[in-house]
Amino acid sequence: MAIALHSGTAPDTDDIAIRRIDLNDLRTALREGWRAFGEKRGDLLFVVLIYPVVALVAALTSANMSILPLLVPLAGGALLLGPSAASGFYELARRRQAGLDAGWSHFFDVYRISTVEPLTGLTALIGTLFLVWLAAAWMIYAATLGAVPIDGVAGFFHAVFATRAGWDMIVFGNLVGLGFAMVVLAMAVVSFPMLIDRPVGMAVALRTSLRVTLANPLTIAAWGMIVVALLVLGALPGLVGLGVVLPVLGYATWHLYTLAVVR
Repeated sequence: MAIALHSGTAPDTDDIAIRRIDLNDLRTALREGWRAFGEKRGDLLFVVLIYPVVALVAALTSANMSILPLLVPLAGGALLLGPSAASGFYELARRRQAGLDAGWSHFFDVYRISTVEPLTGLTALIGTLFLVWLAAAWMIYAATLGAVPIDGVAGFFHAVFATRAGWDMIVFGNLVGLGFAMVVLAMAVVSFPMLIDRPVGMAVALRTSLRVTLANPLTIAAWGMIVVALLVLGALPGLVGLGVVLPVLGYATWHLYTLAVVR
C-alpha cells in the first residue's frame, strides 16, 4: 500500500510515496541481503574488517579505568553510527540491483559530489547524538556509581552488578540508551539509502525516514531488534562475526528501503 508524501515547497524533491511493510518484508530484505553477501563477500573482506578492528581498539582502550564506565555506552553507541558506516554497502546493493558492476572499488562511490554534502551532514547529526549519548551515560554513572568507592576493574564490575547504585545505573542507562536508539532508528532507517539513491536533501531524507517509521512503527521496531540481535551475535566470537553481519545488514537495509519507499 503506497502512501503519498509531499515534501512541501522543497525545490529539490518530487512527491514521494511510502508503503506499508510487515514482517514478511523484513524477511525478504534479510534474504536479499544474505544473497548479495554471498555474491560479493570476497571483494569486501578487507573492508568489513575495518569496523571490527576499530571496535576492538575502542574496547581495549576502555580497559583503562578512567573510561571503563563508558565501555558499554561506547559499544552501544557505535550502533548509532552503523547506518553511516554501511553507506558503501547501500551503494553496492544499488549497483547490483541495477545490473551494474559492484566490485569493492565502488564502495566509496557514495562520496561522489552529488551525495557527499547531505551524507556528511546526516553523519554529523548522528555523530552529535552519539556524543550526547556518551555525555548522558557519564552523567548517569556520576549520579549512581560515581560516589561508590571502586578498587580496580574487578571492583568496578562488582559495584555494577552487586550494588543498588549499580543496578540503578543499569536501569536508567538502558532506558536512556533505548530512547537514543529509537530516535536514531527513526531518523536513519531509510534516510542514508535514500540519499544514495536519489538527489534529495538531508531534510527530505530525514522526513521520509520519520514518515516510514510512523507508518510502520511495529515493523520498524522489529527491524531495530533484529539489527541489535544480529550485531550482538556477530560480536560474540571476538567481533569476527561482524565481518559477516555488517555487510549482510547493509545490503538488507538497502532492500528494506526499496520495499518501504516507492522509487
